[in-house]
Amino acid sequence: MGLLEGKRLLITGVLTPQSLAFHVARMAQAQGAEVVLSTFGRMRSLTERTANRLDRPVEVIELDVNDDEHLAALADGVKSALGGLDGVLHAIAFAPEDALGGKFLSAPRESAELAFRTSAFSYKAVATALLPLLDRTEGRASAGRVADGDPVDAAAPRDVPESAIVGLDFDATVAWPIYDWMGVAKAALESVNRYLARDLGPHGVRANLVSAGPLRTMAAKGIPGFNDLAQLWPAQAPLGWDIEDPQPVANTVCWLLSDLARGVSGEIVRVDGGFHAIGAPSAPPA
Repeated sequence: MGLLEGKRLLITGVLTPQSLAFHVARMAQAQGAEVVLSTFGRMRSLTERTANRLDRPVEVIELDVNDDEHLAALADGVKSALGGLDGVLHAIAFAPEDALGGKFLSAPRESAELAFRTSAFSYKAVATALLPLLDRTEGRASAGRVADGDPVDAAAPRDVPESAIVGLDFDATVAWPIYDWMGVAKAALESVNRYLARDLGPHGVRANLVSAGPLRTMAAKGIPGFNDLAQLWPAQAPLGWDIEDPQPVANTVCWLLSDLARGVSGEIVRVDGGFHAIGAPSAPPA
C-alpha cells in the first residue's frame, strides 16, 4: 500500500518535466494518489505535454491565482475531476524582472505588489477557495460521538484523516543576493502559512511549507544570477546538494501530504542538505 493510497491531490505549478511539482505529481501517483494538475493561459500547452509523461493520465484544470473567477470555480473544477480533495501542493511564485537581480531599491511598487500577490497571498486564496473540499469538521464531529449519540472527549479523532496544503518556500530568514522582492514575498508566504495553520486547523486542515535548496527548474532560469547562488550549496551543505536532483524535496512534500504527517502544521521543513544550519562553508567554493 502506497504512502498516498486513495488520496486525491491538486498539484499546481507543473510546466516542464524539470518542474519540482512534476516530480511531486509523479511520486504521488507512484504512491497511490489520484492527481489533477492546474495551469492557465499560454502555459496550458506546456502543462498538458508534461502531463503526458506521467504514469497515468491526469486532468488539467484552469487556474490563474490572480483571477477571482478562476478561484470561484476552482472547488467545482476539482470536485468534477476527483470527486473530492485530500491535499494541495501550492507551487506558484512570480516576481517581475525589475524586482529581482539586485534591483531591490529601484523596484516599483507595482512589481513588489505583484510578487506578493502571486507568491504569498495566492497561498491563502487557493486554501480558502478549496476549503469546502478540504474541510474535515463534519467528519471529526461525527467521530467524536459514540453509537448512542452521547458526546465523547475527542477533539481530533484518530480515525478521521486530516487534509493538507503544502507550499514551496525558499529560506526567508535572511537576505539573499539577487532574490530581492521575491525574498520579501517568501517571507510573507512563511507568515501566511502560520496564519493558515491557525485558521484551518479547526477544520482539520494542515498547512506546511517545504523550504528547498536551489534546484535547476524553469522558474530558476528566470532568476538573474541563479547559478552564482546555487554554487554556494555544495561547499556549505554538510550532506552535499545536487541542484539537478529534485527527489529529496518531492519526497518531503509527499510525506507532508500523507497521513504520516498527522499533527504537523505551521511548520517550515528545510530540505537543503543542512545548508541553513551551517554559518560558513568549511572551504571556499571551488
